[in-house]
Amino acid sequence: MAVKLSKMQKKVNYDAKLSKLLDHYTQILVVGADNVGSNQLQCIRQGLRGDSIVLMGKNTMMKRTIRLHAQKTNNSEILNLIPLLVGNVGLVFTKGDLKEVSDVVAKYKVAAPARVGLVAPIDVIVPPGNTGLDPSQTSFFQVLNIPTKINKGTVEILTPVELIQKGEKVGSSEAALLTKLGRKPFSYGLIVHSVYENGSVFSPEVLYLTEDDLIEKFSTGLSQVAAFSLGINYPSLAAAPHMIINGYKNLLSVAVATEYSFKLAEKVKEYLKDPSKFVTATAPISVAKDSSAPAAAEKEQKKEEPQESSEEEGGLMGLFD
Repeated sequence: MAVKLSKMQKKVNYDAKLSKLLDHYTQILVVGADNVGSNQLQCIRQGLRGDSIVLMGKNTMMKRTIRLHAQKTNNSEILNLIPLLVGNVGLVFTKGDLKEVSDVVAKYKVAAPARVGLVAPIDVIVPPGNTGLDPSQTSFFQVLNIPTKINKGTVEILTPVELIQKGEKVGSSEAALLTKLGRKPFSYGLIVHSVYENGSVFSPEVLYLTEDDLIEKFSTGLSQVAAFSLGINYPSLAAAPHMIINGYKNLLSVAVATEYSFKLAEKVKEYLKDPSKFVTATAPISVAKDSSAPAAAEKEQKKEEPQESSEEEGGLMGLFD
């Protein structure tokens, strides 16, 4: 026969278990467990078995254990978990990849009916079509202002209707109608609220950032720093190239407007004196090709001209013979 533990002994065992986990794990997912049943939680534990452990408990007990553990180990970073323990939450300790563990946690969701008083996590829209209900059930639709018609002895909804909006509480009429339609619009499971890793706390969205996202965010931040530095004329690493180019442009404009010159300005001045030098390198080649054709024709004409003249001379000499 199993010995029934007292409340004090249960608290001591829980404290020892949580302290042991805090010693061995540096990666923790703080998950919300609203409307998650014990059977569903058991399935999640089985899915994570191997390198992850799910621990639920009262927030006051978890906070107390974390404070005592921080004092014993002189690890003040672990105290960053305390502000995250709000509401119905649990801890997932893992040594695996945080993104993969988060995906496994999100995979275990169970469809649930809309019960009266629940806060809707999503919008509930009833699509048009045949409901399969007999005409005596039209009172539900009339109360909710849903346009219907009787088609072949059953109630048919004419247009899509937004029955419940996200964040609203489910009323008795909405819950009864969804039950009659056999719909389970909500799905519940563990939801990752925050991620703790080696003292750092961040949002779970960070786990899904790609290399392209990081490059884009870095480029955006760099451009903002450069723009701010240029706006207040404060030199920074991001604004230095722009400041150097702007300074070169100012010196060049002074050199062009005056007789002052320097090495990099001489070429620009030379172009301004002789605009023909702006012609691209391909243009002279094409001109040369075009000019070579008449030159070749002239050479051929010159070669033919002596022959014609000799023939003419021979003809004239024949006249005097």
